Amino acid sequence: MSLKNLSVATKIPKLFNDKLKNKKIRQIYKKFENSLEVKEKFAVAVSGGPDSLALAFLSKIYSIKNKLTSRFYVIDHKLRTESTKEAKKVKRVLKKYQINAQILTWRGKKPIKKIQSTARKKRYDLLFNQCDKLGINYILLGHHQDDLIENFFIRMLRGSGLKGLISLDQKSKIKNKQLLRPLLNQKKDDLRFLSKHAFNFYVEDPSNKDEKYLRIVIRKLIDELQKNTFFNAKEKKFSINQKFFEQPHEIIFRSLTILINLIGNKYHSVRGKKIDNLINSIENDSLIKATLGGCVIEKVNHTVIISKEY
Repeated sequence: MSLKNLSVATKIPKLFNDKLKNKKIRQIYKKFENSLEVKEKFAVAVSGGPDSLALAFLSKIYSIKNKLTSRFYVIDHKLRTESTKEAKKVKRVLKKYQINAQILTWRGKKPIKKIQSTARKKRYDLLFNQCDKLGINYILLGHHQDDLIENFFIRMLRGSGLKGLISLDQKSKIKNKQLLRPLLNQKKDDLRFLSKHAFNFYVEDPSNKDEKYLRIVIRKLIDELQKNTFFNAKEKKFSINQKFFEQPHEIIFRSLTILINLIGNKYHSVRGKKIDNLINSIENDSLIKATLGGCVIEKVNHTVIISKEY
């Protein structure tokens, strides 16, 4: 269906239709639409980040096109002094697109430990309670392709077996609520583009740069792996550039642990001391060839190659 016919058939407001004239945004929406099958009222969780703002934009169009009631909720955790101000700003920005968001506030004492996991649980509690009042059973979440990769690596590092590594499904159920993740096939860079193009705004959470959180360490790890590694799918080999070993020890350690698990296809991770010894031999140029965790690790010129041991 052409953009013109789409607009006429569904009466999409001009402010949305103007954005859909952008080819990239139109492609993002079509991918979103194809991944979402909701035929009744739904709620959308909005944090103010580029992924959740993109979700709000796409969900609003979807609800208009399918004549569905949609509710949008911004969670104010009050974990940072700026959180309330940011939540109100997000609400104002969304209102310009006829998206009437409601702020749900986490009141009471805040945790000192396990901050992110506790905040996540509280976020769900607030959403579920609100949805129960309105009889809403479907909640849309802004998890995207990059989150899927991050969760895979996090579970790998926490010792999950290969059978237990699928941690983000497009559909899941908690209590009586259906949690939908229609952005899992979308890249964060594309969602950032949409948010910037549509709203010219999104919130940058400072905790996204705080390496005391495992997820942030994982993001840096993935970035460094992408820059310095090459995977030969046919031969099932990882080639790692020598420059990668200039990274902090923690990044090198976690990366080798993951890569050896992936190639060796072992249920449990290799012991930390053995990984440390391997790193030392690589950095001291004493590694020629070694076996570890079902893998063969060898150094050829300025490249470390990890392949499956047969």
